[in-house]
Amino acid sequence: MSTPPLPGTPSTTTGAKRVDKSRRVLPPNPKAAALVAVGFTVLLYLIELVDVVLPANLDAGGIQPREADGLLGVLFAPLLHGSWEHLAANSIPVLLFAFLTMAGGIGQWIAVSATIWLIGGLGVWLIGPPDTVHIGASGLAFGWLAFLLVRGIFNRAPGQLVLAVVLFLVYGGMLWGVLPGAADISWQGHLFGALAGVLAAWLVAKADRSMGKAGPSAGASTPPAPPLPPGNLAA
Repeated sequence: MSTPPLPGTPSTTTGAKRVDKSRRVLPPNPKAAALVAVGFTVLLYLIELVDVVLPANLDAGGIQPREADGLLGVLFAPLLHGSWEHLAANSIPVLLFAFLTMAGGIGQWIAVSATIWLIGGLGVWLIGPPDTVHIGASGLAFGWLAFLLVRGIFNRAPGQLVLAVVLFLVYGGMLWGVLPGAADISWQGHLFGALAGVLAAWLVAKADRSMGKAGPSAGASTPPAPPLPPGNLAA
């Protein structure tokens, strides 16, 4: 017959879960992660449909570098696309990278995505060419890809490193997109999205290490376990 942990005795279960979380390769709940990734992609298509049907030009709400009004576009630019072709080109990377980035859980994915979303957008606003409007989810895709490529280095996780190699072999050509190229491609968004992804991976790894070192009883002393009354010992 097993006995429950004595009062004041720290459990190692939480620490083990934290270690597993930092080394995961795939989402702990694949169905939920797939639903979120598909749902986000469907949202992009619905927004593009609204933009096509309505007379209003939603794409004008993108990022306009160094314009006060254009700063608001940081919040909306990843949701807007210039055409169905533009959206279709982003769809597979968005679906795949969003799904894989949820290895740390959906909550962590939201935090990572918000970091990429804001830093990537602000970078475009700061250094983008004047009199231009920047839209598209490719900055997010570059950020997620960069996160997936480097998180295994920060976490020292062999499984994540193997996945990073596979992703680099398949999608490494995307990384040329962080360099200046065609005038109609926002390389600034790609560059700052990727940099934000690296930063997010470092921050997540640092937070996981801190939580692992702290353990479940960090910051508080535990009282000694009281003696068990005679006759209550389990055999």
